Amino acid sequence: MEEEKQGKHWYVIHTYSGYENKVRANLERKVHSLGMENEIFRIEIPTEKEVEITSDGKKKVVEHKVFPGYVLVEMIVNERNWYAVRNTAGVTGFVGSDSTHPTPLTAEEVRQIMPSMGMEVEETVKPAKIDFQLHQRVRIKTAPFMDFEGTISEINEEKGKLKVLVDIMGRETPVEIDFTQVEEIE
Repeated sequence: MEEEKQGKHWYVIHTYSGYENKVRANLERKVHSLGMENEIFRIEIPTEKEVEITSDGKKKVVEHKVFPGYVLVEMIVNERNWYAVRNTAGVTGFVGSDSTHPTPLTAEEVRQIMPSMGMEVEETVKPAKIDFQLHQRVRIKTAPFMDFEGTISEINEEKGKLKVLVDIMGRETPVEIDFTQVEEIE
């Protein structure tokens, strides 16, 4: 394995379906027992909370796995820890890898995945520059507000978010959205 991959990056590992929590627990134990805390930093299972209505009409908050069968691992890849992760019970392999080189997530992928799952992005991943201005008209490109048009009322460059005022049922409603989910109206 090449030594040029010394930087800390996020990688996606594929697991047997339903084994995500077991893989995380097994990998955390392995990291501790092999003293790899300075090479394998975080192991995350992206989840999101949804409100569901039970059969008796009550609301309950349920956590769902966003990417079933996948676990995110923040690590510095070297031959020893690459082998340790690949040979953890329940792991079928790294996503996007050839036989010897796992492919890390790009900074943009990390920036999009982590905040939406309630996970913090470390300052090493800088948000892209926002090229929008207050009171600018934009169109939303993604669901659930796809093709809605609105006016930017707030810009949060640090989080990469915009607050866009859109007309929903005759009322101007603020919608917080990632700046990559809107486009300029010409």
